[in-house]
Amino acid sequence: MALPLLGITMGDPAGVGPEVIVKALSHSGLYRRFRPLILGDPAILSRTIEELKAPLELHLLRATQINDLPHLSRAPGRIPLLALSNLNPKKVSPGHPDHSSGKVVVNYLKKAVDLALKGKISAIVTAPISKEAMNRAGYHYPGHTEFLAELTNTKSYAMMLTGRLLKVILATIHCPLEEVPKRLSRKGIIKTIEIASESLQVFFGTPHPRIGVAALNPHAGEGGLLGEQELKLIGPAVRQAQQKGIEVSGPHPADTLFYFAIKGQYDAIVCMYHDQGLIPLKMLHFTDAVNVTLGLPIIRTSVDHGTAYGIAGKGIADPASMIAALKLAAKMARTKEKSSGK
Repeated sequence: MALPLLGITMGDPAGVGPEVIVKALSHSGLYRRFRPLILGDPAILSRTIEELKAPLELHLLRATQINDLPHLSRAPGRIPLLALSNLNPKKVSPGHPDHSSGKVVVNYLKKAVDLALKGKISAIVTAPISKEAMNRAGYHYPGHTEFLAELTNTKSYAMMLTGRLLKVILATIHCPLEEVPKRLSRKGIIKTIEIASESLQVFFGTPHPRIGVAALNPHAGEGGLLGEQELKLIGPAVRQAQQKGIEVSGPHPADTLFYFAIKGQYDAIVCMYHDQGLIPLKMLHFTDAVNVTLGLPIIRTSVDHGTAYGIAGKGIADPASMIAALKLAAKMARTKEKSSGK
């Protein structure tokens, strides 16, 4: 079985993306798990390699070599780069994004998705982008997840944040807290449960996933005294998912559910909103959590942090999340290949 080929998008040139990629790929042991391909800017990456004194050498690929991507060899320290922008490093100051950032990161993502859909690469691993810069460039999306869903024409998708001890999947993603009750629906919760169950089987090798569903309100609504979403939406969604053969239970009070999850009672937790899942997840996995987009026809993992402009260019960014995202993408690609019988 050939090692998975991972397409790594560079992210915002002025953020920590180039740094965490270079630091991660400096770990020679990773090359036993996958073959890397960076989609980004040669001048910015060369500057980063030089500043970090990293033992890496960029190998620029020509457009005519695209068809040969699945056959790229594994050469630790020699990193294939598909150059998709030609930025002037003197005009790109770490920590100070400009209007060009949004356009180039979109180009990196579009090309990565195209290669993944065509089977040229096994998975996509994304470095952080600036949602503000992306919107200024004319791409009005709350983040990577929604943009990738549109690029792949995916209607039903979910965001998973994962670490060794805990996996959380979100029923709603990026929206104000006051909007959460309005966006929840029985159909949407059922679909999130289904995506979670199927993804755990196909990509994580869990044949019979055990899924716990968190309540929205304190004490799971106290029979309607503290809210009716549990009675009208979440409970019926769980029961319908059970009728489809999914091993799922809930709604459970969120203040106890995560405790039982990290004790091994559940393989994943479906949460009703962003911070409900990410607060416990980041408490356990602040440096090594991975963001996974479920439901896409391709594999996509990402670091679980932003552009970190405040420390960009200082050489102190922690590559732990990037390393974890690379390892997980490779593992998901291998697991999918095995489950498909290839």
